Amino acid sequence: MLKEFKDFATKGNVLDLAIGVVIGGAFGKIVTSLVNDIIMPLVGLLLGKIDFSNLFIAFGNGSFKTLEEAKEAGVPTLNYGLFINSVIDFLIISFSIFLVVRQVNRIRKKKEEPAPVTTKKCTYCLSQIHIDATRCPHCTSSL
Repeated sequence: MLKEFKDFATKGNVLDLAIGVVIGGAFGKIVTSLVNDIIMPLVGLLLGKIDFSNLFIAFGNGSFKTLEEAKEAGVPTLNYGLFINSVIDFLIISFSIFLVVRQVNRIRKKKEEPAPVTTKKCTYCLSQIHIDATRCPHCTSSL
């Protein structure tokens, strides 16, 4: 059983998938940081100094200025600002993956271009002959 697991784990597809998951996780952290630390503060500044991470509705008694204060008080909250951050995070990751897949498809199309035509069929015997031939080598007909 250990040998079977080793064979399974060392197959190329499994290793590629594992590497993809690790890189994807790291990429997700980078994009989350981009959204939370760069994009959302700029959007908040443009919209009148709004901090999206502190947009919430408290379902309890009291008034709280930050989400941390509400959580410390044990009040349930609806965190729509964090949801907005997550949606923007998702859109950026989705768009990035779209761009990568688009480039891969473009490269594949270039590789799949047909080879130049170098042969043609003889009109008399239908044999494949060189495109520049003026006489068929099989039936000796003039082309």
